[in-house]
Amino acid sequence: MGFYNFWNLGLLLQNTADKRTTGELALIIVGVFVSIICAYLLGSINLSIIISSKFYHDDIRQHGSGNAGMTNVMRTYGKKMAVITFAGDFLKAVIASLIGRLLLGYLGAYIAGFFCVLGHIFPIFYKFKGGKGVVTTAAMMLMTSPFVFLCMLAIFVIVVALSKFISLGSITAALAYPIVLDRVSGGEGKGGFPVLLAFGVALFVTWAHRENIKRITQGKENKFTFKVKHKKTVAEAETEGMSDEGEEN
Repeated sequence: MGFYNFWNLGLLLQNTADKRTTGELALIIVGVFVSIICAYLLGSINLSIIISSKFYHDDIRQHGSGNAGMTNVMRTYGKKMAVITFAGDFLKAVIASLIGRLLLGYLGAYIAGFFCVLGHIFPIFYKFKGGKGVVTTAAMMLMTSPFVFLCMLAIFVIVVALSKFISLGSITAALAYPIVLDRVSGGEGKGGFPVLLAFGVALFVTWAHRENIKRITQGKENKFTFKVKHKKTVAEAETEGMSDEGEEN
């Protein structure tokens, strides 16, 4: 098995014959379900919620925009925690995509990426209230089509630079994703099922930004800044936690 075939077809799609045995079809179905379940559960692990709970005895969703994502973490707890959140959100989508690609090649990577984004936005571990899926979507793009990822990154940077709205840059890049994937991505990503999944991701990410869209139209959306609005040290958080525990007892 050559690396190219493995990277594009995975372990379960190596047989390219028109007819597959019942056993092969069963393994492919199992591979699809494994990719979906693993990706969704990975996506449901939200590092910003974990950080706010473990280090600050807090819930990031109670601050700022209410979003459990990198931007709100930066505004609330600072750059260091934002970097950790970004790394976690990005890495989980990378791992999910690799699992999907290992089993089902590039199609598996798209399937896993989609469900990782879905898990991030609607996490089963946090009552289906998560982040907006921007970083996980970016990782999905990189793992499935690096050229498309660079195109989306360029669109995001340009829109944010002009508007100072991260939300607008995220929405614009998400909506452009299926179009660019269909138009400029060669070979495996052009047309068909991957574009359908990309369109689904675009809809979910846009829906997750519905309040941002409303604030933008009303002129109330916050512009991006590196200024930290609310930050606690670990020592302060631990002190507060001890105080809370004492009150509960």
